[in-house]
Amino acid sequence: MPAVRHSVRRALGSLLLAVVLASVSWANPPAKDKAPALSTLRWTEGQSGCTFSADDDGKYRYGLWTEDFGITLAVDFQELEKARRRVEPVFAVLLTVRDRGKDPLDVDPGGVSLEFVSHYHDVHSALDPDDLAARLLDDTDALGEETERAIRKHPEKKAGTEAMLQARAKDLAEMVEFLSTRSLRPTKLVPEKPEASGWVFFSASSKWIGDWKQQEEFVLRVPVEKRVVEFPFALPPSRGDLILRRRPEN
Repeated sequence: MPAVRHSVRRALGSLLLAVVLASVSWANPPAKDKAPALSTLRWTEGQSGCTFSADDDGKYRYGLWTEDFGITLAVDFQELEKARRRVEPVFAVLLTVRDRGKDPLDVDPGGVSLEFVSHYHDVHSALDPDDLAARLLDDTDALGEETERAIRKHPEKKAGTEAMLQARAKDLAEMVEFLSTRSLRPTKLVPEKPEASGWVFFSASSKWIGDWKQQEEFVLRVPVEKRVVEFPFALPPSRGDLILRRRPEN
């Protein structure tokens, strides 16, 4: 009997060990091969292939050029003021991507991100322009209902309330149209169409973003194939350039 008990105990011990090893293996699966790290190209003033201009249309332009592609970031010198005045607080940049190589080049605005360096390095991914437009349309409906309630409560203020509604609705409609027609869209650049240009939007509101500072620092990151292009910039730039806007043509 002792021999039998010993055999049973040994069998149970082997089974227990197998179960333990299996559970450890399940809890800690073999590490998969990590995806190769993306190489980074960073805009640096004075470096070959990096350009900067303060143009008379009111925009600062940062360019980074390689043998395969070129990217230009344009940002309005009044963007900090405009971001908070929009119907929804968003920060906008104008991107132009040009294919200079022999192979097609994919443009994916959804992968672009903006780091608010001066606000705890808060990073925001690009907003989907269609989703943003849909939210603004919802705001229009909500605004109409709110206006009706305000008029019922204060009929003596009907004229002023309706005027405010019309102005707000006009701003919303213009923003929705802009999003629909001027946003940068996913595309593939080919020799027949080597360039794409459009606006990319980022939320300018979060628990980390408070009032704008005297100078705001940002880092825009644009994925291009297996690389990430970084544009560090500040508003206003440290050099203190002043921009004179081009006078409207008659």
